[in-house]
Parts: sequence; structure tokens; C-alpha cells
Amino acid sequence: MDIVVLPGDGIGPEITAATLTVLRAADARFGLGLAFEERPIGFATLATEGTTLPPETFARALAADGTILGPVSHLDYPPRDQGGINQSAEFRVKADLYANIRPARTRPGLPHWGRTPMDLVIVREATEGFYADRSMHQGPGEFMPTPEIALAVRKVTEAACLRIARVAFELARGRRRRVTAVHKANVLRVSDGLFLRAVRKVAGDYPDVALEELIVDAVAALLVRDAARFDVIVTTNMFGDILSDEAAELSGSLGLGGAINANERMAVAQAQHGSAPDIAGKGIANPTSLILSAAMMLDWLGVHRGRPDLRQAASAIEAAVDAALAVPTRRTRDLPGGTLGTAAFAELVAAGLASAETEGSRTG
Repeated sequence: MDIVVLPGDGIGPEITAATLTVLRAADARFGLGLAFEERPIGFATLATEGTTLPPETFARALAADGTILGPVSHLDYPPRDQGGINQSAEFRVKADLYANIRPARTRPGLPHWGRTPMDLVIVREATEGFYADRSMHQGPGEFMPTPEIALAVRKVTEAACLRIARVAFELARGRRRRVTAVHKANVLRVSDGLFLRAVRKVAGDYPDVALEELIVDAVAALLVRDAARFDVIVTTNMFGDILSDEAAELSGSLGLGGAINANERMAVAQAQHGSAPDIAGKGIANPTSLILSAAMMLDWLGVHRGRPDLRQAASAIEAAVDAALAVPTRRTRDLPGGTLGTAAFAELVAAGLASAETEGSRTG
């Protein structure tokens, strides 16, 4: 199983190394046959190759079984024509990774900030919407007719809405069979109206899954007040971006939010948070988000490659992370009671995987 690793900027190399520690422990326990190839991107290659994403590296990642993309500092990059490519957008648009999937759940023993526990998944369309780099064939989706006027184009297509809705309903069918379509059709009547019509059309193929429709304002409030009511949320790009960060923080911390970008052919594991350059190199960053994202990637590969061992490994990683987070002193220092640094936390999770193997061999 061929995995390309792109460490990124800021804390990216540190949390990527931590993630590989855990993946190697899972490989040793389950015999997954994982092979890792690390390639630099971001400021490292901007200095040496004049681009933040060398074409050969991008092509290599697309050909691999899976890719781990560390956080990047794309807001600090130069313009695209000077080599500053937003790698996250490049993967989503050029590789058509239209499904951004972000679970959020509360964990045993770890404080959470909402009024109720949660166990939900936000399924976000990732290739269009209000994002300026994803709404036009040529030129950005934001422009200024005069220095005093700024306009933005939002692209919503039926094809993209239909396929992201299908991902949501398929996920819900394996969970609690409930989909919430989040929109702002009371104001964005045309674009969100199109989104809702597409979701309703797909819902007709899933009579065993309940569909509700809620305005985004209400969902933002309900995540605080009654997150337990949600199973799978499906929405457009920007709403999903905002709501998934809110849900992750309410579940305990944005640093706990795993994510993959996927289509039917490939998946890229990517932490939900940014590159945090202010703490880069200090060894204190929480690697949980990227560790859980890598576990999601293994699960996706297990489903699409017919590999139950990969799915078993993903579940074991989740369980090992839960076991570590349940004890305050075994957390990273950004979490309540935490004392550990990046590498120490990863080693603890890896040791948890190994001890689970030992216990399994003892109990037979």
C-alpha cells in the first residue's frame, strides 16, 4: 500500500512525523504492507524549485494509493504566477476530490463545550461554492469593477450537489440513517434552491434514510444546544467549512478534527486546522487531527480496495487515540490537563496499538 507524505509548512513536519509513528505501529500490528514516500512541498520547494507544489510531486501523489497532506501556510504564499499554489485547493479541484468529510464526536473523559454529546459527520462539497479559486474557468471568482466595489461569484451546479448528496446518504445508511441538508434558501433562493432540489432527488433513492432541511443559522445554534440530534450533515462548501470547525471545537478542540478529501478513486488525509507557524518547531503541536485523518484514509482505502484489515487498523487507531485522550496527563498540553508534546503523544498512541495487540494475543 503506497502512501505519499507531504509534510507542508509550520507545524506540518512535526505532526506528520507523529502521524507516521502511529501508522507504522498500525502497520506492524496488522501487517498492512504500508510503504511511505515523503516529498517536500510549500515554502521548502518554493525556495528550491520556484513552486509550492512541484508538478512531479502532485503527479506522484495522484498515482499513490493514499496521500497525507500536512498543514500549509497558503495565505502567506506569493501569487500563483509566482509559484504560490494552494495545495489543498489544487487537490480538491484538479483531482476532483469533491467530498470533504469531517466527523466530530465527543470522547470519553474529555471535556466538551456543547450542551450535549455529539457523534456526527459533516459532508461538504469541496470543488465549487463561494471560493474564489473554484468558481470560474478563467480568473478568480472575486473581482472589483471599481476600487470601492467588490463582487464575488458563487457557483453551485446540479451535478456537484447530486454527488455530494449521495455521499451523505451512503454514510447515513451505515450510521443512524438521518441526513440534515443545511442551506440558506430563504435568501440564496436560486443557488441553495438548486442544492435542495438535488438533495431531495437523491433522497428518493434512500427511502430508509430520513431527510430534514435546516437553515444554516439554526444549525450553528443547534450544534451548541443540541448536537446529539445530528447524524450526517450535508451542505455546500463555505457553510460546511464553518460548521465543521464549530463542531470540532465544540467536541473538545479543533485539534481533534479529522478530515479526508475524497472521490470514488482516491482519498487525501488532511488535518482540519492550519499550520500554526507561531508554535512551529517547539514540539508542542497536537497531532491528533492528522492522526485521525490518516485513520480515515485507511478506512476509505479499506472500503474501496476491499481490505478489511485497513478498516480494522483505522478502528484501532481511533480506539488508541480515545484511550490516550481519556486520561488528562496523557493529552497534549493544549487540552485540559495535558502535559505531553507532539512526539510523546504519538508514541503513547503507538504504544496503545502495540499493547492492544499483546492483549489480543493473550486472550486469543
